[in-house]
Amino acid sequence: MTQRAKIDAAGDGAGDGTPGTAGATGTAPAEPPVVHRAVGLTSAEVAERVARGEVNDVPLRSSRSTTDIVRANVFTRFNAIIGVLWVIMLIVAPIQDSLFGFVIVANTGIGIVQELRAKKTLDGLAVIGEAKPTVRRDGVTAEISTSEIVLGDLVELGPGDKVVVDGEVAEADSLEVDESLLTGEADPVVKKPGDRMMSGSFVVAGGGAFTATRVGREAYAAQLAEEASRFTLVHSELRTGISTILKYVTWMMVPTAIGLVISQLVVKNNDFKGAVARTVGGIVPMIPEGLVLLTSVAFAVGVIRLGRRQCLVQELPAIEGLARVDVVCLDKTGTLTEGGMDVTDLRPLNGSDEAYVRKVLGALGESDPRPNASLQAVKDAYPDTVEWRCTESLPFSSARKYSGASFSEGDGENSTWLLGAPDVLLSAEDPVLGEIDHLNEQGLRVLLLARAAHELDSPAVATGARPAALVVLEQRLRPDAADTLAYFADQQVATKVVSGDNAVSVGAVAGKLNMPGAENTIDARTLPTEREDMAKALDENAVFGRVTPRQKRDMVAALQSRGHTVAMTGDGVNDVLALKDADIGVSMGSGSEATRAVAQIVLLNNSFATLPSVVAEGRRVIGNITRVATLFLTKTVYSVLLAILVVVSQVEYPFLPRHLTLLSTLTIGVPAFFLALAPNKERAKPNFVRRVMRYAIPGGVIAAAATFATYLLARHHYTGTDALGAETSAATLTLFLVSLWVLAIIARPYTWWRLALVAAMGGAFLLVLAVPWLQKFFALKLVGVTMPWTAVAIAAAGCVLLELAWRWVDRRFPT
Repeated sequence: MTQRAKIDAAGDGAGDGTPGTAGATGTAPAEPPVVHRAVGLTSAEVAERVARGEVNDVPLRSSRSTTDIVRANVFTRFNAIIGVLWVIMLIVAPIQDSLFGFVIVANTGIGIVQELRAKKTLDGLAVIGEAKPTVRRDGVTAEISTSEIVLGDLVELGPGDKVVVDGEVAEADSLEVDESLLTGEADPVVKKPGDRMMSGSFVVAGGGAFTATRVGREAYAAQLAEEASRFTLVHSELRTGISTILKYVTWMMVPTAIGLVISQLVVKNNDFKGAVARTVGGIVPMIPEGLVLLTSVAFAVGVIRLGRRQCLVQELPAIEGLARVDVVCLDKTGTLTEGGMDVTDLRPLNGSDEAYVRKVLGALGESDPRPNASLQAVKDAYPDTVEWRCTESLPFSSARKYSGASFSEGDGENSTWLLGAPDVLLSAEDPVLGEIDHLNEQGLRVLLLARAAHELDSPAVATGARPAALVVLEQRLRPDAADTLAYFADQQVATKVVSGDNAVSVGAVAGKLNMPGAENTIDARTLPTEREDMAKALDENAVFGRVTPRQKRDMVAALQSRGHTVAMTGDGVNDVLALKDADIGVSMGSGSEATRAVAQIVLLNNSFATLPSVVAEGRRVIGNITRVATLFLTKTVYSVLLAILVVVSQVEYPFLPRHLTLLSTLTIGVPAFFLALAPNKERAKPNFVRRVMRYAIPGGVIAAAATFATYLLARHHYTGTDALGAETSAATLTLFLVSLWVLAIIARPYTWWRLALVAAMGGAFLLVLAVPWLQKFFALKLVGVTMPWTAVAIAAAGCVLLELAWRWVDRRFPT
């Protein structure tokens, strides 16, 4: 599993801060063997490759292209239908009957602008969060942009680094690579010089370097990206539901529209232009064209709002997904605690000399060029002061839970040391574990330094290791973690701490943060392997320690098997598989490139406290779109029913397009815009289609029945050449009042601005009826007293029926 450490014979890098190089004071690789470190490409060679176009020029695609956005907003099925009808109306009717077309143009433009704003925000944040691979050129290492890598570059790797281009291993120091995202094989693959490296894989242990052999669109990961865009990977119940609704609307609309055309043009034998105008007036309101637009706008505005909080949403529907989450699995390190640690105590064991132990710890810290947070704390506390030479090294692995190194000491003696989890390196009967448990109960993290009895590359290297000292570390709690946990508890979202650390220590940290269920701490090594039994244990407990990467993945699957929607947070390579399988993966911006690559949401500010904002944004989107969808589909239902009643009754369609444009603007368009972007903390609920249609159908049926009843009564009441205008005005009054009541119900619970919104829409309609030129423009004029008040009375009856019907629906079909 290990390979001899590489030695720079010439002492290269001694003065540039490169750890572990010959000639430096402190720990350095030993001879033999002697291996010359490759210097990488020269500046001239890089320039030649750039000139030949051998550059990794694949653009980072975090969102749809501008062309795709314009195409998606303009070239829609319903825009095509409305566009044809608009052209017809511009030819045969006054401009006021063509207003619906201008509204569609404006709405489509708003949708494009909002999504382009979201794209700009998304792409800007993606650049901030983009990985900076380390390459070696002219013998000097430097971080560059992924797009600047050229063919033949020597790319250095360490734990957590993502392989960004294809290549061939040039150097390997216990290099283990996870290729599960590409091959499905969960076990890490040990890489040796000459082995192939595939872009999209990532390093889980060790380090090394590889030579880029395929860059740009020829790289493996780039070819996969061509086949599947990041933009639409997350399942969105909202979008799927709206697509389902639109499919059924299309099926209803086509035969109804055909029947209406025949009725108005053939059966009634009206004048051609008037018949066409009323036919179009019946077809246009059947189309819920604004629903798709408002959904896109709501998502786009959500991305912009979260972008201001340094939250990168890599897939837009992930906003919705996190709002539906009912279980959040948290990795302790980097989520509840900050990345850094401090050594608070050193306790020698078995009579070990403390001064000698400090030397060993300093040498161990210097032996790893890319230490994790624990080893970095040790390295900071105990600088390397001895001239030992590292002959072998074993990088830390979350699966092993320890690291190690072999040294040739100054007196010629050789020694092998391990540093890691005490409960892994010690037998279960060792009395030292009692002392460790006491420290863990205080929320402290404890590492065991032990002298190995076997060679470092032996499979049994940890067997028989002699304890030398306990290193006590204190983790830094995130100041915002307690409030965030309290928020999730208040929102009835279960939180599970899933950590690779000692279970007692993890429970103590959770207890300090007042996490509900912190007292229920389980050592994951005792968890059942059967999915059903594991799911039961997960439901009953909240804190889990000593969880392996494979167990994290199994735990996510177990929770999902019980119908939970699971979010997984993490920042280390050991979290990648669980992040990938969770419904929503959330990565810290400071986490490894591998975690950022598979996560749908990246918290660039590394603040766990941003999560409530993401949840709230998702709830706002879902709750508000559900509200406005009910408005749009109520209009669709009553429009279809009115058309059917007209066809069956063989009468003129009661409305011109201008009437329904006015009604749609005041009862749907303007209110929906404000309602869709308003704050909404209501918890997301499943079954979007059923929840919307159970209100839209009774609302549409009652509105259609009340309107048609008024229209038939008006036909009997009015006579003469202006009768049709008076009949239309009475029917419009009834339909507006019933639709306004639908809006009033949708706007609940009331706030001052929602009441003002409903009142403003009612006032705007009264203004149209009161101002002569507006009356003429919209062809609305109430004639007499009897019929207008009859229209009001029928509308009032309809509103009462609406209240009764919706309350019955609430009781009969609770959510």
